[in-house]
Amino acid sequence: MTDPLQALAGVTTATLTTILLKKGLRNIWIRGAFPLAPGTPRVAGRAFTVRFIPAREDLATPASWSSPRSTRAAIESMPEGCIAVVDANGCRDAGCWGDILCARMARRGVAALVSDGVVRDLAGVLSTGLKVWAAGVAAPPSVAGLTFVDWQQPIGCGGVAVFPGDVIVADQDGAVVVPAALVDEVASLAVEQERLEGWIMTEIERGVPLPGLYPANAATQARYEAFKAGSVSAEARSAKVDGK
Repeated sequence: MTDPLQALAGVTTATLTTILLKKGLRNIWIRGAFPLAPGTPRVAGRAFTVRFIPAREDLATPASWSSPRSTRAAIESMPEGCIAVVDANGCRDAGCWGDILCARMARRGVAALVSDGVVRDLAGVLSTGLKVWAAGVAAPPSVAGLTFVDWQQPIGCGGVAVFPGDVIVADQDGAVVVPAALVDEVASLAVEQERLEGWIMTEIERGVPLPGLYPANAATQARYEAFKAGSVSAEARSAKVDGK
């Protein structure tokens, strides 16, 4: 199979929630995280976790931004292609991230930011080109409501447990967490599910009624398998002709 991250980037979060539900995982959709820009393309990447706790006045100060344990230092540890997942405790009255931080992340090749909190400097954030999923916007800085703690620890984001190295897939329906140990299996199952559902859509366009079609009964599954076998044979013939 192709690289699982590449495969998952072609799969909707709706499909992934169904696949994970069948695997027994129900709580994998990050509540409150939606794309800030309409039409933001789907993204998939390994989670780089960032953790805040509620603000405590002696710790949540502007001076803390210069600490060796700060959001600034966390950004400099983010690898290219990762997705920063920020646990902001669902705080919506202090922006956990702003335009300068997003600009640096974009420069470093970070794929996206996902948070159950909000961002500030919205126009600037959007201008950086960094893909952002968040709960909205607020003008006050992070220290008005949050204390930064650390990075690359297990976190809870939008009510979902996220571990460093889990895979995040985010699209117009929100962001989903795929546990690291299940990535290969889920990617394979999800790609096949997308293919099946694409075929089902063509059947619907032909006027086939839903009962027995979706979900597929044994007869429908047999027709789909025949279609798939025919497609594989056609691809093989085409490859043979092209390769002469």
